Amino acid sequence: MNTSAKSNPAQPAAAPVVAIVGGGPAGLAAAERLADIAEVHVFDAMPSLGRKFLLAGKSGLNITHGEDFETFLTRFGAAREKLEPALRGFTPGDIRQWAAELGVETFAGSSGRIFPKAMKASPLLRAWLRRLADAGVTFHRRHKWNGWTSEGELKFETPDGELPFRADAAVLALGGASWPRLGGDGAWTQLLRAHGVTVNPLRPSNCGFDVAWSPHMAARFAGVPVKSVTLSFGERALRGDFVVTKYGVEGSAIYALSAELREAAERDGRAVLTLDLAPDRDIERLTRELSRPRGKNSLANHLRKAAGIDGARAALLRECIDSLVFDDAALLAVAIKALPLTLIRPRPIAEAISSAGGIALDELDEKFMLRKLPGIFCAGEMLDWEAPTGGYLITACLGTGRAAGDGAREWLAEKR
Repeated sequence: MNTSAKSNPAQPAAAPVVAIVGGGPAGLAAAERLADIAEVHVFDAMPSLGRKFLLAGKSGLNITHGEDFETFLTRFGAAREKLEPALRGFTPGDIRQWAAELGVETFAGSSGRIFPKAMKASPLLRAWLRRLADAGVTFHRRHKWNGWTSEGELKFETPDGELPFRADAAVLALGGASWPRLGGDGAWTQLLRAHGVTVNPLRPSNCGFDVAWSPHMAARFAGVPVKSVTLSFGERALRGDFVVTKYGVEGSAIYALSAELREAAERDGRAVLTLDLAPDRDIERLTRELSRPRGKNSLANHLRKAAGIDGARAALLRECIDSLVFDDAALLAVAIKALPLTLIRPRPIAEAISSAGGIALDELDEKFMLRKLPGIFCAGEMLDWEAPTGGYLITACLGTGRAAGDGAREWLAEKR
C-alpha cells in the first residue's frame, strides 16, 4: 500500500489517511475505531449508507443475541477460532451498551434475541452517522471501488468519472453478494483474486430452497406458514416455523439448517429434510387416534380431529407420501412424525439473507490484514464465515469491523 510523503521533521506529523470501503456495519465500526487518530474517509457505492442494515431492521432490528456467550460462540462453526478474539472484543453486552450511548435502548425478546425498543434500524443508524461525522469522518456516496491504479492508489467509479484516492491504509468492508440491489454484488472477489488473494466462491446462506411442488400446492399454499414443527437433518433437530412458497420453503427454521442443507444439495443433488408435523404427540397416540372409525367424516376432517393436521400440514402430507398410506393408520402416523421433504437446491444468492464463502480466513493475519496486501484490512461478510439469523450476523460484522479498525490503527502506529 502506498503511503503519503514524509512530513517535514520540523512540522507536526500529519494524521494518516484511511479509506473505509463500504458503509455498512463493519465499515462504520472500523471508522469509529480510527476517527481519533486518522483522517477517515468512508466510501460507498450507493446513494446512502447502511442500506442492507436498514432492510434488516425493517421488521425489527435483531442486533445481537443474549444467550450464554460460550453458546453464542458455537454459532460460528468452523470460523469460530478466527472470529473469537473479535467477538470477545465486542460482546453482545458491549453492543447493548454501545447502542445505549447512541441513545437507543434495547430489550431481550422471549427467544433471547436483542432488539432496539423502537424496533427499527433507522434511529440507530442516524445517531451513529451523526457521531461519526462529528468525529471528523467524511462520507463519499456513489463511489464504487474498482481496485487500484498502477501507482497503488484506490480507484473509484463516481458520477463524475474515475477517482484515484491515496491512503495510508484501507479497510475493505464490501459485504457478500446477497441483496445486490442494496450494494453488495460481490464484484470485489475478482479484484482481490487478481492480486493472488484466495477468495472462496460466494454461496447463499440463510436462504430458501426449491421444492418440486405440484401446481395445486404452489398455487394454493404459497405464503402459508407451517408453525411449531420439528425439522431434522443429519444430527440436528430443531423446532420452529417455516413458510411454503411458490418455489419451495423458506423461513427461520429453514435458515437455521441452511448450511447443512446447502452442502447436501450441492453434493448429492438434493437434501431430504424430515418434518415432524405433530411434535406434541407421540406415535402411539397418533396411531391410536387415527385408528378410530371415521364414520361420515371426510379424510380431511378425520386428520384434523384425530391428529390436529389441517391446512398446509395436510397438504404437505398429500405432496410427500403415497395416497395408499392414508388407508393405514400406523403408516400414516409414521408419515406425520417423519415426513420426508426433498429440497432440490438453495435459492439464488441474490435472494439470500447472507452469504457463505469469501476471503479465506488464513489470508488474514491476527490484525485482519491481508498477508499479501500490507495495509489492506478486511471485515464483515467479505470473510469466509457464516452464522444463522438471530443477531449473530450483525454482531460479527460489528466485531470484525472494530477488529480491522484496531488492526489498522496498530499497523499505522508501527509504520509511523
